Parts: sequence; structure tokens; C-alpha cells
Amino acid sequence: MLVQDYLRSLVAVRERCMQVYEKSKEGGLKSFDINESALSAIVDHVVYTTTRRFPDLSKIPPHSRLRHFDHQQFEALRARWKLDGIDRIEQARRLIDLVVVSVLVDAGAGQVWKYATERGDKVGRSEGLALASFDMFLKGYFSSSPNVLDRVDVGGLGQITIERMTEGFQVTETNQMIGLEGRSNLLKRLSEVLDSQPTYFPSVDNEPRRPGNMIDYLLNNSQKVIRIETLWQVVMSLGAMWPARVQIEGVQLGDVWPCASLTDLGNHENLVPFHKLSQWLTYSLIESIETSLDIKVEGVELMTGLPEYRNGGLLVDYGLLTLKPEEVRRGTVQEGELPVFEGSDPAIVEWRALTVVYLDIIKQQVEEKLGQKLVLAQVLEGGTWTAGREIAAKKRPGNGGPPIVIKSDGTIF
Repeated sequence: MLVQDYLRSLVAVRERCMQVYEKSKEGGLKSFDINESALSAIVDHVVYTTTRRFPDLSKIPPHSRLRHFDHQQFEALRARWKLDGIDRIEQARRLIDLVVVSVLVDAGAGQVWKYATERGDKVGRSEGLALASFDMFLKGYFSSSPNVLDRVDVGGLGQITIERMTEGFQVTETNQMIGLEGRSNLLKRLSEVLDSQPTYFPSVDNEPRRPGNMIDYLLNNSQKVIRIETLWQVVMSLGAMWPARVQIEGVQLGDVWPCASLTDLGNHENLVPFHKLSQWLTYSLIESIETSLDIKVEGVELMTGLPEYRNGGLLVDYGLLTLKPEEVRRGTVQEGELPVFEGSDPAIVEWRALTVVYLDIIKQQVEEKLGQKLVLAQVLEGGTWTAGREIAAKKRPGNGGPPIVIKSDGTIF
């Protein structure tokens, strides 16, 4: 397998992150010190949040974008589709349309931004972005059809402007959003990529291509079971829409970064892949496909935990991971403030790699405490993401943000 293909695979995420973890055992980390005695407190918190939120452990839902939509709104939309006589495959297409755009705008929006719902609630962060994208979907922001507003197609995506995004996300001088332009550009590039991938996104009835057309490709390959590798291939075919970062032989690798604690021996051995947004999208697509069409996606154990600031912040806030003093100094702009780093910074790469491995370890220990096997997506939902948010709110009651600040361009985290 070519190294550029390997680094775009799911297997590579866990393997390369494990290499960083092994370096920690040799004292070879550049940015973090590790105190594994903190693990038990983290596991206790995750068990507590899981059993509090889901007393019936058999009903823990997977970590997916669908959790962030307003439940009543979401169910009303699906009920309307049925009432309108829309067939199940088209319902699946529309749900995938919604999920794809909602995930792609789901990078960190900053501490200030909030979305005002029609009920008058003001919601920030990931949930706010979900509610905003849901409303924009219903209003036809991403559709080129005047008759079918609640879909996403290349024509609608191609018409996106920063002004329309500003309006849809309610961005003002006092309600600023980080990475608005990055989100806008990402969706416009999605339009171009869909048109360049007719195999994975086949046009139906000469209609403009849609993200939801992936279901037509997947059903052509299998009617009952879809392998995760097949779905991942479809998701990774969207890779050209990511901003230019690391490339090998002209292949855009996406969320892949050089790690200072690994050594390049001449074949890019120092590169660590995460594919966080692609995995977040895949988790969300798995649920969308399985619930819409009663199709099973197999091989989901190849997926990893998501290396973002809630899961990673949980490890830092409990003292499992601690930035080395020289790294704190390097990242601190003003004394007393939290350290700030670019997403490509070696400290952030190391943090994310360790997060992937420790999420696997936490899953195993949570299962032992609960006496029940879970899939990783359930542990994330139950789980680590909520525990990360809770400890952040306790430690930083002002804004509940992460312990280490990552500069966001609206396309990674």
C-alpha cells in the first residue's frame, strides 16, 4: 500500500497514535507529561455521566450529529417526509444531505457565538451550529430547487456566499463566529468535489448531484450490509475539499500532521492521521443509514475516538496529560491566560494522538466497571464528551472552554 493511501485509512489513525503513546512509555514525548494515576477518576466520571443519562445501558445511542438536532423538530421533519409520500431511499438521501452539511460546519465557533432559535433560546457551540444548519437546510440555503427546499445539491452549494452564511448563522458585530469564511469555502468546495466524483455520488434522474447520492452508490454494492471500509472510501473521496495541508505525490491527506515525537525515516513515518471531521461524519452517516433503511454497517470497531477538545480536554483537566512547563510558556501570550496553539502545532498533534489511545483505554475500563460491552460511539456519547464538558465548566465557569486553546479556521476542530 502506498504511504499516501495508508495515511488516509482508518487503520493508520490508531496505529500511528499508538506509536506516539509508546513514545510516552520511553519518556520520548516533546510536549506532555503523563500521570496515569488520574485515569481512575476519569473513568469514574464517564461511568457516572453514562449511567445518569442512560440508566438503561442497552439504550445508549451512538455519538452522532443526530444527537445535536432538536429532537421534536427532527422527528417532525421525518414524519412530514413520510406523510408527503417520499420513498425511503429519498428520505435517506435527504437525511444524508442534512448530516453532511451540518457536520462540515461543525468546527469550533468560538466562545462568543450563539444561535437564537425560534423559541428564543440562545445556543452556542456544536449544538448551536447543528440547530442553525438544520434551519438553513429547511429554508433551502443549500438547494437549487425552488420546489424542494429541504435537500442539498451542487447548485445550492455553489451559490453559497459569505453574506448568506452570515445571515444564516446570525453573525453580527456582537455575535462573532470564528472560521465563518472557512465554513463557507468548505461548502462551496463540496459542490465542486461532488461533481468530480460521479462514481460515489451518481446523479439520479438527471438531477444535480447531492451528498445523499452516496446511498445510491452504497446500495448498488450491497442491499443488506455495508462494510465500514466502503463507507470510508466514499467519505474520503471528499478529501479535495479540505484546505491544502500535507500532500504526498499530489494527494491531499486532510487531517494529517507531522508529530515532533516521531522520527521521519524517509517515508513519512512522522505523520499522524486523525481525520476527525471525516470520522465524525462517518459516525453520523452510520446512524443515518442504519435508521433510514434497516441496513447494517459492519466493521465500525475500526473507527477511533474523536481527538477534539472535549475528549482531549477531559484528559488534561483531570491531570492525566499535563503540558510541559516550557510548552506552557511557549503557548501563553499573556500571563494568567490559557496556552494557545495553532492546530498544526506539535503540542496539539501530540495531544490529539494521546487522546485517541486513551479513549480506547477508557472504553475498556468503562466496560469493566459497567459489566457491559459497548461500542466506542456509545462511550463517546455516554460518556467522554459530556464528562469533558462538565469538568471544563467546573474548572472554567466563565466560558467552559478547553484547557488548551486551539486556533480554529472552521475546518478541523
